[in-house]
Formats: sequence, structure tokens, C-alpha cells
Amino acid sequence: MIEFLKAVFLGVLQGLTEFLPISSSAHLRIFPELFGWGDPGAAFTAVIQIGTELAVLIYFRKDIWRIATMWLRSLVKAEYRGHADARMGWYIIIGSMPIVILGILLKDVIENDFRNLWVIGTTLIVLGLILGIADRMSRSDKTLKDVGVREAVLLGAAQAAALIPGVSRSGATISMGRFLGFDRETATRFAFLLAIPAVVGAGLFELKEIPHGHNDFGWGPTITATVVSFLVGYAAIAWLLRYVSTKSYTPFVIYRVALGAFVLIMLATGVLSA
Repeated sequence: MIEFLKAVFLGVLQGLTEFLPISSSAHLRIFPELFGWGDPGAAFTAVIQIGTELAVLIYFRKDIWRIATMWLRSLVKAEYRGHADARMGWYIIIGSMPIVILGILLKDVIENDFRNLWVIGTTLIVLGLILGIADRMSRSDKTLKDVGVREAVLLGAAQAAALIPGVSRSGATISMGRFLGFDRETATRFAFLLAIPAVVGAGLFELKEIPHGHNDFGWGPTITATVVSFLVGYAAIAWLLRYVSTKSYTPFVIYRVALGAFVLIMLATGVLSA
């Protein structure tokens, strides 16, 4: 029962933090350590993210269906290849390649070295400051129709940085989007769409690790956390899209810097172990 209660808490934590630019993987590493639970493991973290990505699939189902069907049509009929949705399908594929390739090549480093709390605390602060700078500097004069191959490559490269816990997949992609001049809602929406192939793929790839002792949880708690993350994540998407349409990312910047500083202080004083 205790393992299931832990899983519910971690599922709520994942659902709340996956879409906010504050790094869900960092939270899933920091808070269990604070409570003395230890690292739940990279496999557990990757698998429960499937729940939040399922929330994305359902929330954006109309957009995803439109893009997917037009992209498939463009493969067989030349007249559809210039359509905006067909191009968007290719941009999502192109933007997903960096994180897929690096995720496979750096699997062992990601699951071990990158999960060090010194690394996480530092990246929380550094990427928080980058997000703040990007948000203030952005021209905010571009929308989804302005996404091209160049933008897809740069946004994909930014997303790949989220292989380091503490960076934040949405935070890195949104920061790049803001540097490129996209408005907040567009940068956030594209970050969600771009994350789908990478997160679902990583979760499915890590499924085989769940029963083999490479994480602190078995199938039951992992499934529970995944379901909870889906329910909480769906509500978080709706809230964030409403929020960014009128407000800046400043509260998230402040939170990231404060949490990162807290982690580094706890490590320096010996309260936390890296």
C-alpha cells in the first residue's frame, strides 16, 4: 500500500510538472530524495510520462488527426504536399530526430550521470534564466504558420537538451521558440506537439525495464502513477494554455531558480546526497 501511495504522489507530481517549463524529471528525482525514498529510476520516470502524453493526444486530438491525415495523404498525392498540416507533420518528425538519436546514443549516461542532483540543481537555475531572457527578448510576431525546416531543427535541438533532468522539455523548446520570435501560445503548443513522438517512444522503450529491478517500482505502482499523471496532466494543459495567452513565464523562472538554489544548498550542507 505504501508503494501505491508513493506512486500516486509521483503521478500527481508528474502531471503537474510535465507541461510547465520546470522539468518533471527533476521533480521526480528531487522530491523522492527529500522524502528519503531514493531515486525511482529512469525507467519509472519515462514510463509514467506516457500518461501525460496520452493527455496531450486527447487534448490536441483534432489537431493531431488533421496533421496526421494530411501528412499521410501527402505521401501518395502530390497536391497535398504544400499543405500547412502536411508540412507540420514533417516538421514534427524532423524536430523529433535529435532527441531520439541522442537518447539512444547516450542512454547509459542519461540514466546515471545526468541524474546527479548537482547537475539537476544547476540546470534548473541556468535554463530558468535562459527562459526568462528568451521571454523578455522575443518579438512575439510569429505563429505556427511561420514554422519551417530551420525552426523545426532548432526547436528539436532545444528539446534534445531535456535529456538532462532539470532542463525541461517544454522549457527548452519554449525558450528556443521565444528566441525565434514565436508568441507564447504558439511556442507552448508546438512544444506539446513536438514532445509526443519522443516521450511516447521513450516510455515504450523503457517498458521492458520495469519488471527487472532497474527501478524502485513494479508494474502495479507504475500503472497507478501513469493513470494519475494522465488525469492531472490533462487539467494542467488546459490551465497552461489559458495562462500563457495573457501572462509571462516569470513565475516559472523564479520557481526554477529558487528550487535549483535550494537543491544546491541541501547538497552543499549534506542534507541531500547527489
